[in-house]
Amino acid sequence: MTAPTALDPARTALVLVDLMDRIVALPLEPHTGAEVLAVCEELAARFRAAGAPVVLVRVERPGVTEQPPGSGLAHGLLRDGDIEIVKRTIGGFHLTGLDDRLRGQGVDTLVFGGIATNLGVESTARAAGDLGYELVFVEDAMTAFTAPEHTASVTLDFPRLGTVAAAADVTFRQG
Repeated sequence: MTAPTALDPARTALVLVDLMDRIVALPLEPHTGAEVLAVCEELAARFRAAGAPVVLVRVERPGVTEQPPGSGLAHGLLRDGDIEIVKRTIGGFHLTGLDDRLRGQGVDTLVFGGIATNLGVESTARAAGDLGYELVFVEDAMTAFTAPEHTASVTLDFPRLGTVAAAADVTFRQG
């Protein structure tokens, strides 16, 4: 992993994918859902303190009248001023208005965490890359259904798309 240079909070957003109770509770590897949620909560607090946007993406199943229990964001994750995005596909950009909202705030760099590394996170990140965003992937802020799936994304795919870092290495420029 390589540490990103200090990020500009005026141009950077944290994007957290599918941190919903029913997903966080699944058996996940190499990090548990609870571990990932704790790291993501800490990252979100740092982004908010720096004045950088926090985007919380959650999935809803299309064509059903009621979502399964636990389909809301993890309790306490959403705060005033955060951007909540509801997706109905694997990625968070398709027909959600996310790109317009980010561009409207002057964001050109996205920092990613969430579940699952190789599904919702990677799909959202690939679309973001296609849209021209700079990408940072926080390895300990994401997890998958199996450790090999997570490892493949983090070691093979993400370094080709952006920078992979640990949560402790994500910092902001001063002033």
